[in-house]
Amino acid sequence: MVLAKDGVTIKEIVRRTGHSRGLVRQVLRGQRNDVFRSRESSLEPYLEWLDAQWAAGKRNGTELWRRLRTQGFRGSRRVVSEWATRRKRADKADAESLTRIPSARTIARLLTTSRDNLTKSETVTIAAIESGVPLLVTARGIIADFHLMIRRKSENQLASWIDRACDSLVSSFGNGVAKDIQAVRAAIVSPWSNGQTEGQITKLKLVKRQMYGRGKLDLLQARLIGAT
Repeated sequence: MVLAKDGVTIKEIVRRTGHSRGLVRQVLRGQRNDVFRSRESSLEPYLEWLDAQWAAGKRNGTELWRRLRTQGFRGSRRVVSEWATRRKRADKADAESLTRIPSARTIARLLTTSRDNLTKSETVTIAAIESGVPLLVTARGIIADFHLMIRRKSENQLASWIDRACDSLVSSFGNGVAKDIQAVRAAIVSPWSNGQTEGQITKLKLVKRQMYGRGKLDLLQARLIGAT
């Protein structure tokens, strides 16, 4: 609706949203207003009560369903049993993951993942890492500052960032940035990108693989230039 209000054509709205032309027309004409409405689970109003019961040790799906009916729930026993089964599996997975020592790759992923996207066991693991290896917390902050510097194009912070990185656990990365500082600085301040070049290279490699790597220059030229 916002796109249409801004004068965007139906064809362009279809291209941007991926929905069919008929659906877009129905929405714009007011014939459909429930397209993007998410379906709410019948347990949604009772999830807080179920969590409290689960924390109190009541884990039987049938018993939870009987208790839930006294709260006004009108759904079937199967709905509650499936919720209890999923909850048991999640708790079991969390318990198993807590007993394993994570690999270096897993730790790196957890340290660079948003806290909102971590599971219960991953949050506990991160807390243990932060208390046991504070240098990793510093390294995570340095990497986050590098991403922020790139997004904000803050080239004036590059020199101080290199000094911090070279004195941390990511010193190899900091030294690499220092060696190619001119290229890194250009990447921060320049609006240009080599994305188009990389895309053409990927396309060329794809065509060669389609011909089992046997394509000569004349055939590759005919396929690529002819396609464009």
